[in-house]
Amino acid sequence: AMDPKRQVKLNDGHFIPVLGFGTYAPPETAKSEAQEVTQFAIEVGFRHIDCAHVYQNEEQVGQAIRSKIADGTVKREDIFYTSKLWLTSLRQELVRPALEKSLKTLQLGYVDLYIIHFPLAVKPGEELYPKDENGKLIADSVDLCHTWEALEKCKDAGLTKSIGVSNFNHKQLERILNKPGLKYKPVCNQVECHPYLNQKKLLDFCKSHDIVLVAYAALGSQRLKEWVNLDLPVLLEDPVLCAIAKKHKQTPALVALRYQIQRGVVVLAKSYNKKRIKENIQVFDFELTPEDMKAIDGINRNIRYYEFLLGINHPEYPFLEEY
Repeated sequence: AMDPKRQVKLNDGHFIPVLGFGTYAPPETAKSEAQEVTQFAIEVGFRHIDCAHVYQNEEQVGQAIRSKIADGTVKREDIFYTSKLWLTSLRQELVRPALEKSLKTLQLGYVDLYIIHFPLAVKPGEELYPKDENGKLIADSVDLCHTWEALEKCKDAGLTKSIGVSNFNHKQLERILNKPGLKYKPVCNQVECHPYLNQKKLLDFCKSHDIVLVAYAALGSQRLKEWVNLDLPVLLEDPVLCAIAKKHKQTPALVALRYQIQRGVVVLAKSYNKKRIKENIQVFDFELTPEDMKAIDGINRNIRYYEFLLGINHPEYPFLEEY
């Protein structure tokens, strides 16, 4: 199992394991396989599990965690579980009920981290993606600072140990950091981050405010046609990554994960393939040289696989800023 010391301290004093297991999959896979692969991930040593209300598999992931607690593999406090507040629940009065609903689905007493999934508030209701007649998301005018205050209350109530954000640009982060009466800073900003989009400016900004950057799509993308531009190059076929992998007798995926850990980024490895889940935990078995790191820095090309174009007309759409 994974060495528990492989974690970083958050700005609220809690610790987050630097390697996490991502549970997102297309709905048909997410429901049927999530429990089995999450149990397997815990068995091979993953202690940080990343999920979200919108993935629609929290029930299965919760069952996996509880079964591994029940059989003595882990204690609840060994597991770091992240859930995310969806866009339809960003109004202040909807935040706590959304978290309580996730806890009820998970059958857990608390989550370790609760984050705002996107800075885009949309019309509340059961519909996850409420769209107008032109297929555009129906925006809701919500002050994200008010959303943040509700998250602070959830932390004080013990429903979540830590609170953070996801997909925020530096200006949106700044708005929360500069909020009058701020009680807790975001502990993290979870964003797409990989060698083709290394987020150096956002990472430097986050580090300067003691905010951890958490990388999703760290291995590129799952090539899901509804989310990703399939014309983009495949990260794991990059010649630089492949050469470094060959030199270390590792896979390009492991090099991409190791790169993040060495630059102080918490990295999520998403896979529903048992062989690769087991492989991804081997990220601690080798080290990249400063030359390797520099070479990987050099392949950055600002390729964003997950543009979330559905939200591009929203006034808070985050990805038009440089970082």
